[in-house]
Amino acid sequence: MIYDIRHLTLYEYGSTVTFSHCALRLLPIGGPGQTVLSTSLRITPEPAQTIERLCFFGNRLAFLTIETAHRKLIVEVNTSIAIDRGEPLDEAATPAFEDVRRQGFASASLDKESPAHFLHPSRLVPRYEPVTSYTRQSFAVGRPVLSGAKELMHRIRDDFKYDTKATVVSTPISEAFEKRRGVCQDFAHIMIAGLRGIGLPAAYISGYIRTIPPPGKKRLEGADAMHAWVSVWCGEAHGWVGLDPTNSMMIGNDHIVLAQGRDYADISPVAGIILGSREQDVDVQVDVVPRV
Repeated sequence: MIYDIRHLTLYEYGSTVTFSHCALRLLPIGGPGQTVLSTSLRITPEPAQTIERLCFFGNRLAFLTIETAHRKLIVEVNTSIAIDRGEPLDEAATPAFEDVRRQGFASASLDKESPAHFLHPSRLVPRYEPVTSYTRQSFAVGRPVLSGAKELMHRIRDDFKYDTKATVVSTPISEAFEKRRGVCQDFAHIMIAGLRGIGLPAAYISGYIRTIPPPGKKRLEGADAMHAWVSVWCGEAHGWVGLDPTNSMMIGNDHIVLAQGRDYADISPVAGIILGSREQDVDVQVDVVPRV
């Protein structure tokens, strides 16, 4: 499957911004089952300087310096990506979670894919015992790691309600967990906290998911959105496997990876500083369109 993706972010400021320095994580990466065919980045007003590099986790970073005074900033990314992930992994074939836990803590590698980076608490995913206790219910002694992780994913979908008004970006996982409400970022953080709490490496993935309109309805332009899910390490033989707790499904050809890290703080799409207005309105429009 080939997707054409348009991601438009519009900032409107309450007063003139005289200087802006931004870091963008909006350029998709290649990886297993995913090939980036083309990417274009357009910024208005035009930056005085643009520098692109890879971060430690292999994500594409674009640093912008804008010296033109402006009241509006437009960031548009257009990407074409080919997705072919193949058949999902057989959960019964994965090792017992205790074996995976031992392998993770014994890992001597420190490259970007190493489970060592994803075992411990991170900025937005602290250790939280209520989540750890909740997670343990899915991991009986000797249970295959992917089997337990999938059950945990299904339980999160059943026990939590998707509610865009319940949380904000800075809401701690303790609050989202107690409310049993939130959005994809919250569900991913909660699942990661639980897996790490029992000693399993888990990473945060941001990206897109293809949305299909109801029967008889047209797809609304700009109505798609960014998404977040979890990647759990299933041992040296099987590596990383993606699970989407918001939709209770394994990652397939409808998911497109944008960036990966320990939590949202590692892969926030836009970050930076401005000189000017403290007030701003942000509008994000995303289109994920499969080629016919």
